[in-house]
Amino acid sequence: MQNFSPATPSKRGAVQPIYCLKTGWILVRDQYWLFVGMSAVAIILGSLVPFGIMFGPMMCGIYLSVFQRRRGQTVEFGALFKGFDFFGESVVATLVHYLPIVIIIIPFYIALYGGLFLIMPRQGRDPDPSTLIGFFAVLVVFGLIMMVLIILLSVIFTFSYPLIVDRKMSGIDAVKLSARGALANFWPLLGLLLLNGLIGFAGVLLCYVGIFLALPVTLAAIAVAYEQVFGLGEVPGPILPPPPPSFT
Repeated sequence: MQNFSPATPSKRGAVQPIYCLKTGWILVRDQYWLFVGMSAVAIILGSLVPFGIMFGPMMCGIYLSVFQRRRGQTVEFGALFKGFDFFGESVVATLVHYLPIVIIIIPFYIALYGGLFLIMPRQGRDPDPSTLIGFFAVLVVFGLIMMVLIILLSVIFTFSYPLIVDRKMSGIDAVKLSARGALANFWPLLGLLLLNGLIGFAGVLLCYVGIFLALPVTLAAIAVAYEQVFGLGEVPGPILPPPPPSFT
């Protein structure tokens, strides 16, 4: 497959969240339970090692399998472990994603525990109510800023694993190109991730088991969004329904 550089063109405003979810379901429905099992194994194995060392290869295996379905191929469970063919690059991309999140979270916890220490009652006196209100107000502001930054990072990183798998890109180049494509489609891509989050949350309510039922569709939806933005190499023909017409 052809290699691509960070200068690879991407489409602006191409992501259609509802279409991505519907088409994601079409991609995996014929082998849905296989993808459920693969997703469960990917999450369990991916969480065994800190810093996402195993998570990256597992996600690459999932996207590789979804792309196989997109190309009209039958997926076997072993395809999940072919993600280890991209081990080095996926680990680099994962660390590039995780390290900024850690840097963002650390000041929040410093402010939290530092503030709690400062407002602790001393010599039997109760803390000043205005101090408590101020502390929690600052904490809420810090929390909102942290949440916005983490969401932004998540959007930017969305296409990194698909790019590593489909375009054989290095981890750094994949993150760069993912950021460019994601920012060119920021609001619809954010909408897709929020919908995925709601579906995942509904799965969590089902004693966490439901999240494994949702993952095949939500990950396939991201793969569809990736194709809308960057295209997909070596696709034999249109096996998916056409996207709805755009009126913009």
